[in-house]
Amino acid sequence: MTASFSNLSLAEPLARAVAEMGYESMTPIQAQAIPVVLTGKDVMGAAQTGTGKTAAFSLPLLQRLLKHENTSTSPARHPVRALVLLPTRELADQVAQQIKLYAKYTQMRSAVVFGGMDMKPQTLELKRGVEILVATPGRLLDHIEAKNAVLNQVEYVVLDEADRMLDIGFLPDLQRILSFLPKQRTTLLFSATFSPEIKRLAGSYLQDPITIEVARPNETASTVEQRFYAAQDDDKRRVVKAVLNQRGIKQAFIFVNSKLGCGRLARSLEREGLKTAALHGDKSQDERLKALEAFKKGEVDLLVCTDVAARGLDIKDVPAVFNFDVPFNAEDYVHRIGRTGRAGASGLAVTLVSPSDMRLVADIEKLIKTKLEVETYPLEDERSRGHFSEGRPDSRGDGRGERRTDERRPERRPERGFERRRDEEDPRDRRSSFRPAQVSRDPFFEKPYEAPTAEQASAASWEASAKTVASRPGLSANIKPKRKVAALFKADESLKP
Repeated sequence: MTASFSNLSLAEPLARAVAEMGYESMTPIQAQAIPVVLTGKDVMGAAQTGTGKTAAFSLPLLQRLLKHENTSTSPARHPVRALVLLPTRELADQVAQQIKLYAKYTQMRSAVVFGGMDMKPQTLELKRGVEILVATPGRLLDHIEAKNAVLNQVEYVVLDEADRMLDIGFLPDLQRILSFLPKQRTTLLFSATFSPEIKRLAGSYLQDPITIEVARPNETASTVEQRFYAAQDDDKRRVVKAVLNQRGIKQAFIFVNSKLGCGRLARSLEREGLKTAALHGDKSQDERLKALEAFKKGEVDLLVCTDVAARGLDIKDVPAVFNFDVPFNAEDYVHRIGRTGRAGASGLAVTLVSPSDMRLVADIEKLIKTKLEVETYPLEDERSRGHFSEGRPDSRGDGRGERRTDERRPERRPERGFERRRDEEDPRDRRSSFRPAQVSRDPFFEKPYEAPTAEQASAASWEASAKTVASRPGLSANIKPKRKVAALFKADESLKP
């Protein structure tokens, strides 16, 4: 029997807000988690994406915090009593909006702080006092260091998408934040994926937690049709367009692995006439929020994004998700395809697999414990046909499994009048008869070495003449003549005076 929200005995303001939002029956994670959280126990909840985890922790928190409700305007009467930490800005903004809707008819104040935005408006809101603070770790630390946020009265801590929060990138910030909180508190962890390592790590932050798993760990939603198509990198865009046309899909997420690839793909699809927006970490927060809002309103058909949009984003009635690149982490695959098929609706998840991605596909199979079949999507021509039996393209052809003639480089033939018979000699093949003239050489250098005779070894003639000059009359016997140096060239006698 399906549990109903009317059986929860929520306070009248909360029950009215829930009824106004159209909530009637609870999802399995809500039916199991809400009663446990109402008792004040720590919870570690694992459920598929799109099953209402935000309401599973928000409603019981608001119910328990209503005892602190007051109409005072003093900030001291509105200290932070519940802290919700999330890994991405978009997810933090979404959760904050949901909490505001749940607390619409109460006096509870809530605020959201995340990076990429000016701190001044956030500071003013914090100074006025809030009971529920939704934040990303980095910006929250900025406010703590600036003395804008005081967390010494926090009673509840929620780590949404806990596997990413406890990742190596967030763990140092998370440890610093938890050091500012009271040791006596209730901690709630929620995520779609929980690895054994994450469970051991989370155990150090929770006290006797109650584990709630409404489905097999890391299981994908049964409402999502998963397809894997073999495609070379050059053919992936053509496969995406073919699937969109064949299925009549009007909106879809397209996930890529890099920021650069995200921008390039968005521009390429835009040039082909599709209304496209890009969402990645290098975009300013204002640009990211505008792209997301345009997609929600239907002004954008395709939202090309990195994994910043893979977690927690709740956009209703998105019919399809394309994995243009196979994710490096198998857990991200579960979160990516969770953007479709939400709240019981059907959805399509298409993953485009190149020959080098087969190992990543095997990791996904191991995680979700399901055998995946890589199919070949029939395109109009033969360029997209590929065979991945060996995990690499056929080296004999053009890399697509078939050998074909390259039409762009036709065989070159000689012009008319320039043909020659096979027995004719090509002038370029004849060797030239020209030979350089022999250079005459001095025969002196051709003689073999001869040892000097005794006469040749005696004093040189220029030394003898020096002695003659020294013995001339009129010169002092104490004056020694300068040592003569042999001249390279003999002086011309006719030039002497």
